[in-house]
Amino acid sequence: MPSRKDPDASANVPSFYGAELRYLREQAGLTLEQLVEGSWRGISFLSQVERGERRMTDDLARHVDAKLGTDGFFTRRCEDARRAKQSGHAEYFADVVEMETSADTIEEWAPMLLPGLLQTREYAKKVIETGMPWLRPSTVEKQVKARGERAKLWTREEPPAFWAILHESLIREPLLPPKEMAEQLEHIAHVIRSTQGILQILPKTAVAHPLMMGMIKLMTFPDAPPVVYTEGLHSGQLIDYPALVSNYRRSYDLLRAAALPPEASLSMIEQAAEDYRNGKHPA
Repeated sequence: MPSRKDPDASANVPSFYGAELRYLREQAGLTLEQLVEGSWRGISFLSQVERGERRMTDDLARHVDAKLGTDGFFTRRCEDARRAKQSGHAEYFADVVEMETSADTIEEWAPMLLPGLLQTREYAKKVIETGMPWLRPSTVEKQVKARGERAKLWTREEPPAFWAILHESLIREPLLPPKEMAEQLEHIAHVIRSTQGILQILPKTAVAHPLMMGMIKLMTFPDAPPVVYTEGLHSGQLIDYPALVSNYRRSYDLLRAAALPPEASLSMIEQAAEDYRNGKHPA
């Protein structure tokens, strides 16, 4: 039987607290199942927290503090994390940001907005200002910067394998002026080609198709179960229940079959960028 692999507590902040949680749990003589009993979370979620792959939530922190008698240690850590997230990401999106950095694969379906990992600064700014026009300029700038920071994973020596399916309307119905829209589409083509990613366009003629209800992001990891992320206007949800993840996977695979081939899709992106550059609306 292979020996258990302990988390590297020095890897990052979640790993530090995950290692501490495992140590205290084992000192108390509790199994994962016994510690999680009475909380809203499952065993797999607690295991991921211990391995430093998921951020501990407020409700779990309170539960763990009460069960282990840790005098609010983990609850205080969640408060520290909340203050740290003033960096520009929404509370509900914090886990996704952490998980993107350790993902083996990232797959996206974007029916209404380009994926954040592919957005230029101008596109991100327009999305944020349009969706939340009440934000102060300084807050908008912070969020734009945070979105740009996420895209640094494309500069890694081994970035995650990436697959994106975009609705054709995102190309044909520009959110930005022609020059900026050309730059946005050229940026997408550069990311896809430089990372050996795959991009497909779902044509506007495909009125009925899988995943008509909204965007999804699927992520897989080298030593953790896959997850799905879905998002609305002011909220998001991470799904790790295996049966649901499997259903989303099947729907995404069907969507792939309905979309245009990758090379034709990338050519469409590049041709649209050229049209915008030349002051023409893509046909």
